[in-house]
Amino acid sequence: MTTTRALYAIGTPGQPWGDAEKALWLSQQQQKRSYQQDVITPLTRLFADKTELAAQAELFQYGSLDYQALGLGSYPLYAVASKIWQADKATVLVTGGVHGYETSGVHGALDFIRDKFAQYQPHFNLLILPCISPWGYETINRWNPLAVDPNRSFMANSLSQEAAAAMALVASKAPKVLVHVDLHETTDSDNSEFRPAKAARDGVVNTNWNIPDGFYLVGDTDNPQPDFQHAIIQAVAKVTHIAQADENGCLIGEKLQQFGVVNYPKKALGLCGGMSNALYVTTTEVYPDSPKASPAQCNLAQVTTICAALDFVLNRA
Repeated sequence: MTTTRALYAIGTPGQPWGDAEKALWLSQQQQKRSYQQDVITPLTRLFADKTELAAQAELFQYGSLDYQALGLGSYPLYAVASKIWQADKATVLVTGGVHGYETSGVHGALDFIRDKFAQYQPHFNLLILPCISPWGYETINRWNPLAVDPNRSFMANSLSQEAAAAMALVASKAPKVLVHVDLHETTDSDNSEFRPAKAARDGVVNTNWNIPDGFYLVGDTDNPQPDFQHAIIQAVAKVTHIAQADENGCLIGEKLQQFGVVNYPKKALGLCGGMSNALYVTTTEVYPDSPKASPAQCNLAQVTTICAALDFVLNRA
C-alpha cells in the first residue's frame, strides 16, 4: 500500500465528516446515467408476454429506496427469480451493483439473465439482484446518498437501505443458499476518488493500494473453498487476463492465496458476500480500466464466473 496525505476537497484533515460535510458531498453528485434506461427497461423487455424467459422466471419488485427527504425521489428495486421454487433444488444467489459505479457487475447480471438463465434453471433455484444500489449506479458512486458504503453494511440494524432491502429479500425468499456470486470491479477511481473520500469522511490518513491489472476473486477467509475459486479462475482466464500479484505477493494489499485469489472475512466486514451462509461464495473483481480488456470482456467475465460456479456444483453432484 502507498500512504498519501493529499487533501480531499471536503472536510478537515483528522476530523470525521459531520452532517455539513456529508451534505456538501451530496450536493456535488450528479446523475450521469439512467437506472430506468439501463436496468429497468431491459429487464421489462426480457419479460414481455410469451417470452421463453417469462415462462421460467419472474421479475418482481422487492423494495424501494426512499431518498425523497434528500430531494432525490425513490428507486424501485428489482429481482429475477425462478418462477417455480423447488425445495429439492439448490439455491443460487447472484448480486450485482452493490457498488453502483461498478458497471460490469450490473450488466453482467443482466447478461446472465438474458443469455444463461434458461440453461441453469432446470438445475437450480435462481435469485438474481442485478442492481442493489441504483442511485450509486446513476451517479457512478461507491456510497449511497448518505455517504454510507452498502458493501460494509450487510449486518443487523444496517445503516444502508440498499443492504437492508437485499438482506430482507434473501431471508424471506432464499434462506438456504448454496452458491453466492457477488459481482464487483476494482477501478482506477478507487485510488483517485473513493479511497481518498473514505479517508476524509472517517478523519484518517489515506492509504492507496496498487490497482491490479486484471480479473481476480475475493474468497471468504472463514470459508475459502480453494477448489471452487480455482475452477472460476480457470474459466475466466479464457475470456480475460488474470491479475498478477504485486512485488509483495499481494492484490489490493492482501496476500495471494492462490493465483488470482485473495480472501476477506466477509461477515466481519459486513460484505454482501457474507450475508448468507452459502457453502460456495466468491466476489468478482473485474478491472475495466485495463487497456487489455473491453467493456464486453468485463461483462463476459462476470457471466463466465456465474456459469463456472454453477458448473462446479453440477460436476460435483
